[in-house]
Amino acid sequence: METQIKSLEKVRLKKPILVEGLPGIGNVGRVAAGYLINELKMKKFAELYSPHFLPLVLLQNDSVANMLKCEFYYHKGRKRDLIVLTGDTQSISPEGHYEICTKILDFVSKLGAKEIITLGGFAEGKEIINPRVIGAVNDKKLLKKYEKLGVDFGKEHPIGTIVGASGLLLGLGNLYNMDGLCIMGETFGLPLVTDPKAADALLHVLVKLLGIKVDMSKLEKTIKEMEVRIEKTDKIHKKMLQQLSEPKKSEDIKYIG
Repeated sequence: METQIKSLEKVRLKKPILVEGLPGIGNVGRVAAGYLINELKMKKFAELYSPHFLPLVLLQNDSVANMLKCEFYYHKGRKRDLIVLTGDTQSISPEGHYEICTKILDFVSKLGAKEIITLGGFAEGKEIINPRVIGAVNDKKLLKKYEKLGVDFGKEHPIGTIVGASGLLLGLGNLYNMDGLCIMGETFGLPLVTDPKAADALLHVLVKLLGIKVDMSKLEKTIKEMEVRIEKTDKIHKKMLQQLSEPKKSEDIKYIG
């Protein structure tokens, strides 16, 4: 098996912009993307599967097994359309990150996407009372455009690196002539802890960037609904990554399968 994208519906989109929000620090990007999908009543039109995800399936309450996957949703706008990418996981290997991100960019470029916004959390290692939204771009010409909308590119927050899909989509986007922006909500950065404040700050900037109206009053309720699935997948990911990274005797391996 190789990384593949399964189309569920053929769509024709008008100048679509891709917004990526996959699991990461504080689950900031994942929560923001999920909230956008719910509030805009977006429709899923494709799924991505990869052998670079953890080797497991998720069992739902009805005992039905589901593969780990990423999902593409779309929303029709007045001037331009929106694609949101979210999902259960990211790659567990560097090679997988490159393969998956390339597949994503190939797919959305064929749909006409010329712009990417990736979402994530920026770990400060301390409690953040009023989270700022910190940004990075893949072309200097974009700085002025996004500074006006409340994105902080200040020198007091040297990002250094952006690990995973949020950073790699930004970098690889240059090869597809796509303008790229990564926005990150400041968060403590604790593992397995979802940060609603950071997600809220990120969403307020994101809706300005996209020029859309979204009711923000339901965010707390939505996060509570999402946390059950988020915590379940995060705990499984952490346990399996430990098992994969630490050599053990076969009889010590505890996961089923």
